[in-house]
Amino acid sequence: MHAATLGRSVKLFRAFRNEQTDRDTFYRTLAQDSADQVESFTPLAGRVLLDVGGGPGYFADAFRAKGARYVGLDPDVGELSARGAPGQDMIRASGTNLPVRTGAVDVCYSSNVLEHVSEPHRMLAEMVRVTKPGGTVFLSFTPWLSPWGGHETSPWHYLGGHYAARRYAAKTGAEPKNRFGTSLFAFSFGAALAWARAQDNARLVRAFPRYHPSWVSWVASVPGLREVASWNAVLVLTRL
Repeated sequence: MHAATLGRSVKLFRAFRNEQTDRDTFYRTLAQDSADQVESFTPLAGRVLLDVGGGPGYFADAFRAKGARYVGLDPDVGELSARGAPGQDMIRASGTNLPVRTGAVDVCYSSNVLEHVSEPHRMLAEMVRVTKPGGTVFLSFTPWLSPWGGHETSPWHYLGGHYAARRYAAKTGAEPKNRFGTSLFAFSFGAALAWARAQDNARLVRAFPRYHPSWVSWVASVPGLREVASWNAVLVLTRL
């Protein structure tokens, strides 16, 4: 059972602070929380779940523990093999051109991928396309104006993505992993909401800040504020 409490938010934040030094603990904590969160919207046992951007398999473990028939894909071979050889039912493919037939999966899930895609609307449309009528699309991403919008170049992204990347390189002597305009793009919570509300083949069920306690979810309804206060945005849709 997923409970969006203050204690849960603190636990996730503490795990996030140690992402670089204890990657396994952070991603296992996040994956378990994510599986619980998705299950609060739709049953997972026996359902086919496609994870767009599945990476090295932490989410695979969490969703399979719920009884889901998990299939993951990622375009980056480095991410797929970050824990060794790619896991079972992991595919190398692009989120903007999913190698999955229309209406094939019960749940289409994506975590923190959309901001790394140059054509976010195309990926969103693909996620809806491959989901069965009555199925669930659950996606989360980091809005550009959130505190972590620039990822490792934050908070300097508020002065511009290219400036933040140059500053990071000058300070560390290395290019950022998430390079603005190449592997990191500015996409807003508002733009995602506008896209969802305009669809005639999917219905927006709920939008909320992913890591916040439930009593702070109202920020998603306030333009401007939701961009800087959400940290991470979630959209849940039902395929019509």
